[in-house]
Amino acid sequence: MAKIWDDLKSSVKVWSSVAVEKAEEVSKVAVAKTEELTKLSKIKLDIHNIQREVKKETYLFGKFVFSQADESNIVNFAGNNEFLNYLEKIEDLQNQISSKELEIENIKSEFYIENDDDDDGDLKTTKSSDENLEAQENDSDNSIDHTILNDKSKSKIKSDKKED
Repeated sequence: MAKIWDDLKSSVKVWSSVAVEKAEEVSKVAVAKTEELTKLSKIKLDIHNIQREVKKETYLFGKFVFSQADESNIVNFAGNNEFLNYLEKIEDLQNQISSKELEIENIKSEFYIENDDDDDGDLKTTKSSDENLEAQENDSDNSIDHTILNDKSKSKIKSDKKED
């Protein structure tokens, strides 16, 4: 009985040491994956914030150009410093986005990640408010057309039934 007990204890020790090794491996993989996802998420958040800043600066730039053309009848901005400042800001922000996207590619290559479908949508720019409004108008126009068609077809069905 003592031999069985000793064999059982040695087997449990071997199994426990193997389990500990496997747990360490899994935890190392989990830590690496978490680190990778954290880095990617932070950079994607930075890109999103920069894109918002680009939209804001583009809006202000358009507002400036409109006001100059409308109020002062100026359409040639060759020597206008404010015009050039807006251009520089927007170009600088776009360069920052490009460098952040390059950082993402570097992290993916560091962690041996292929370009998956799961993060393609994260870096795409969102539709402008005009595009969203146009899409909503098209959707509402289509639903109105279907409603009219459905009402006409129902009335035709009702008139067919009355004739019978």
